[in-house]
Amino acid sequence: MPRYKLVIEYDGAPFCGWQRQAEDATVQGAIEAAVKRFSGEEARLTCAGRTDAGVHAIHQVAHLDLAKEWRTDTVRDALNAHLRPLPVAIVSAENIGPGFDARHSAIRRHYRYRIFNRRSPPALTRAHVWHVPWALDAEAMHAAAQGLLGRHDFTAFRAAECQANSPIRTLEQLDVAKVTMGVFEEIVITTSARSFLHHQVRAMAGTLMMAGCGRFSAADVVDILASRDRARCGPMAPAQGLTFVGVDYLPEGERTEK
Repeated sequence: MPRYKLVIEYDGAPFCGWQRQAEDATVQGAIEAAVKRFSGEEARLTCAGRTDAGVHAIHQVAHLDLAKEWRTDTVRDALNAHLRPLPVAIVSAENIGPGFDARHSAIRRHYRYRIFNRRSPPALTRAHVWHVPWALDAEAMHAAAQGLLGRHDFTAFRAAECQANSPIRTLEQLDVAKVTMGVFEEIVITTSARSFLHHQVRAMAGTLMMAGCGRFSAADVVDILASRDRARCGPMAPAQGLTFVGVDYLPEGERTEK
């Protein structure tokens, strides 16, 4: 049975997250409905990282199996035709070996969080940023972020409903930088890890915002991590500022079939 790897881009604003639900609109549900209209098959997608309601993606990866062998450009174009006018695009489709699993073969996931930092609210990007109208110190945020790097128990940054078996995660990257163009100013948080806990990135973003306005020091952030107490963490940053930006896989010959 042919397996197809899809690279997907979507605006999360109108969706109740990635995962298929019986009643609500989801990204997975929309693509699977497009697959059904295109191929007649009840295919199921597996993605690299399930995103919450309102979270966006510019390089989500998913795989699906179809009974029929299709040209990959046909898969891409037919799905895009059936997805219109929804804000979901199949960027590419390729044949992939049966040993590839979009979720389990992933070795690293990348996210970006955008904070729009000026007094006036954004007019054009409001669905893709967190508007913080008070001044933030990006350098202080970056310094605080470095205390979270490495392998730790991230219970303090974990959602109560998180279903992960362990709160232990290895954070490989957590950088904060200011981007300024005229009156336009954003603070961009970029982070990478093999996997993240539910709401971990948004919890870290909210905590780093508190460091940026002087409420937390870098030492305070390290103490919050060590406390394993969610109540000490900063506020949960809103979903719309978060974007899934990529996922890394081993070369095909190095993958272990599951």
